[in-house]
Amino acid sequence: MNIFDPKGPVAYGNSTILVDSVVIMLAIVLPTIIAILAFAFWFRDGNKRATYRPDFAYSGKIELVVWSIPLLTIMLLGGVTWIGAHKLDPATPVKGTGSPIRIQVVSLDWKWLFIYPDQRIATINSITVPVGASLQFELTSASVMNAFFIPQLGSMIYTMNGMVTRLNLRADAEGNLQGLSSHFSGDGFPDMMFDVHVISPLAFPEWVQATAKSDRVLDADSYKQLFKQTTESGRPTYRLGDPLLFDAISTQKIPPQPGPVPSKEAAPPYLQANFGANAICSASSTGRPYQLINLSR
Repeated sequence: MNIFDPKGPVAYGNSTILVDSVVIMLAIVLPTIIAILAFAFWFRDGNKRATYRPDFAYSGKIELVVWSIPLLTIMLLGGVTWIGAHKLDPATPVKGTGSPIRIQVVSLDWKWLFIYPDQRIATINSITVPVGASLQFELTSASVMNAFFIPQLGSMIYTMNGMVTRLNLRADAEGNLQGLSSHFSGDGFPDMMFDVHVISPLAFPEWVQATAKSDRVLDADSYKQLFKQTTESGRPTYRLGDPLLFDAISTQKIPPQPGPVPSKEAAPPYLQANFGANAICSASSTGRPYQLINLSR
């Protein structure tokens, strides 16, 4: 999950902005460090050539340097951020080879559901994509707010119940990558990791065909079993029985989960102290009134 080892154009752009920003900020940090050491050396007690000026109060040249360098730094940082934010907008399509791959993402407590509506398949905690293809993600949450992030492909983006966010990526090298949830969402949050398998365009149809033969079928009934608050150690696959399942989840036709509910008996003191915070997080993400959620806990 090394952000300095990008495997796609978006991640490469993100890492470039990060490096450029650090270099620009060094324009203030390095001169400041050098000036501190130089002043300490020059005005040391043993340097008789140093002039002591107790009445010194103002110098236009010094003021020009002191204010111009931070001003230029802010302008450069603002320009890099402004250009990068528009160029790397998550909703901006990313060009790729072959047909785009649509993937509908649902964050659950505490696992990830990935739906391939065009291929009529679904997976848990695992994505398989062809190298070089344009990846069009549609993301929502079945519970509290979460964050979807594949560090080596770029652009962390939030998932929220009752709305759909969009993310466009591309993987330029075959291999196995790692994705994660980067927003705390309860006790099972550390296990919300998922695999990203980047394979050749010729192998992708074979994987789809093999996955479509799964004995499991994903529809509204089986989905209700999935959204129970559990972690998933395996990587189960499904045939998609209901192509409109994602729409039902994102529009709340299927009611959202209430959010993480820690046990007061088993929860450590710091979890009990944050009990109300979990309720507020659940309320803001699911659209349910805070009072109702608080009472239900």
